[in-house]
Amino acid sequence: MEMQMLHIFRNTPLGREMLLQSAYFCKQLEILPLIYIPDYVKFLMYFENDVVQVDLDASYLKAPDSAKAHASEIIQGMGLPQPRFFTPKHFTASTLPDLPVDFDFMCCPRSISDLSSKIGLGYIGPRVRRIVKSARFPVLIPSAVYKPWTSIAVLFGGSSNAVKALRLGIRLSRRCGLPLDVFSHPENRSQKDYENIIQEAGLKDDFDNYVRTWRISESRPFQENLYEIPHDALLVLGAYGHGLIKELLFGSTMEIVQTVTPNSMLIVGPNYRAVI
Repeated sequence: MEMQMLHIFRNTPLGREMLLQSAYFCKQLEILPLIYIPDYVKFLMYFENDVVQVDLDASYLKAPDSAKAHASEIIQGMGLPQPRFFTPKHFTASTLPDLPVDFDFMCCPRSISDLSSKIGLGYIGPRVRRIVKSARFPVLIPSAVYKPWTSIAVLFGGSSNAVKALRLGIRLSRRCGLPLDVFSHPENRSQKDYENIIQEAGLKDDFDNYVRTWRISESRPFQENLYEIPHDALLVLGAYGHGLIKELLFGSTMEIVQTVTPNSMLIVGPNYRAVI
């Protein structure tokens, strides 16, 4: 069965940049894009342990007559076949469609509920955080402007979600053939501790075969070390959910990363199940 990425298309210049990022991601990994052009400003996603209602900003409904043609032009311009368009079959209410959650990937801008004029680096909206928290699939959060990536960078801090991110990074590298770099910033762990975690996760052989460089930086503050991440790398990292509140807390490290790095990010949440 071919893998699919869900993309909710916004027929605006900003939406064009987002779809270009999705199309490039799909081309690199040989994934089929599935485009949803919304007719309503709200939709529901029924995850296993949560129901997320997404209230789109009004720009998603602009220029519907040209949306499908624009989306097709972008996808095919990337050398991909004619895209499939998703049409909701189930509705919780007459204007509240249900979107399935069995995709392999989903592309979200940093926010899909707030006006694009308010979106900036360092802000990931609460709905996007809940999707990351609940989804079994990784969520691609593209940079604001289309920029091809030529390598994969994994932030590895040793947590269970970091192990998932590392596993995903290795699989992406294997699938697309691009080099993989790993970045660690030791706090309470030594390099030996990290090596043991990688060994216990059964990733040592793949780590040795696919990781081009492993940079362990401890002499500078973490935020300064982020400069070492290539500007044209797809950044893969794990987030975690806090059990007592609904919103996803990315953790202090993750919050710094999403604040200062302009790279496209592929985020693995606590419910991620490997599909690639």
